[in-house]
Amino acid sequence: MNELLLRSLTPSVLGILVRRGAAFAAAEDAVQDALVEAVRVWPADPPRDPKGWLVTVAWRRFLDATRADAARRRREDLVDEEPAPGPAPAVDDTLQLYFLCAHPSLTPSSAVALTLRAVGGLTTRQIAQAYLVPEATMAQRISRAKRTVSGVRFDQPGNVATVLRVLYLVFNEGYSGDVDLAAEAIRLTRQLAAAIDHPEVAGLLALMLLHHARRAARTAPDGSLVPLAEQDRGRWDTESITEGVEILQAALARDRLGEFQAQAAIAALHADAPIAEETDWVQIVEWYDELTRLTDSPVVRLNRAVAVGEADGPRAGLAALVALDESLPRRAAVAAYLHERAGDLATAARLYAEAAQKAPNLAERDHLTRQAARLNARGCR
Repeated sequence: MNELLLRSLTPSVLGILVRRGAAFAAAEDAVQDALVEAVRVWPADPPRDPKGWLVTVAWRRFLDATRADAARRRREDLVDEEPAPGPAPAVDDTLQLYFLCAHPSLTPSSAVALTLRAVGGLTTRQIAQAYLVPEATMAQRISRAKRTVSGVRFDQPGNVATVLRVLYLVFNEGYSGDVDLAAEAIRLTRQLAAAIDHPEVAGLLALMLLHHARRAARTAPDGSLVPLAEQDRGRWDTESITEGVEILQAALARDRLGEFQAQAAIAALHADAPIAEETDWVQIVEWYDELTRLTDSPVVRLNRAVAVGEADGPRAGLAALVALDESLPRRAAVAAYLHERAGDLATAARLYAEAAQKAPNLAERDHLTRQAARLNARGCR
């Protein structure tokens, strides 16, 4: 069963059902049912036209649900519009669906959560991790969003800021999570940049390109993580870096700074350093100061502490950590790194082990566990 194939087909199938008159919430439920059926049936009997198969099954599930709902019996006549057999039309509705999910009836946070779940293909757990909230809380938020838009006609698309937030979170999950969605997020952001002349759209595209350029160097052949300072910069994609920097420079020249442009500027400074030791950490701290002013995000403050530790020494970095909640994800890992640089190996080893227990994925957990073991081994000599 090709999970990536199913994920790639989901937005288009969902778009077809919405265009045929299905309310978004009902269409999303029908598509999910069709995906479950595909997982069950396809291994033994793969269809010649996977997309057409999903459209037909999802539409039938939608009609079944419609018939079962006495309040919606008026939709019985939609049975005559069942898609004809044969290949489904090659229409990419994904970006349009992102805008439709960002509906004015939803709060921005609910719109983002709904889009990530329904169109982006992320699990509730992955979305909860991105928002730093419990999984149960996120499940309730998504359920409320579905109830809010149930039966709503999506003729009032949402705003660009919400769509950008969704694309950013999808890219982050694809870049560091369990499912590869990064390339899809870049593709959609390119479409958005071609359609909308907005510096933050350009800033997000530049950020994605600059981060994605380092992807080949982020893991060793055995799958283990390679920290930025230890990466083989010869494996970075120089074409993507060049494109990202050019897009960023054009956006910054418009003097309408936003958070994605600031993040891209930080990524560009990392890309500009031929070796890790030549990274301009002082300027990176300045950009983090701008980013903090724009977002006041605890995650930004955490990353700023790392930069301060590189620019002004590990003690300064640890001082910047003091104001941050100890429950903040990856705070223990940052503290461990700064304590190690300050020479406190015992505390660093303990914090690496603590961070490993809280790691959001297996690769990060293994990396932090190895760091703890390395320092423990040094302490026993």
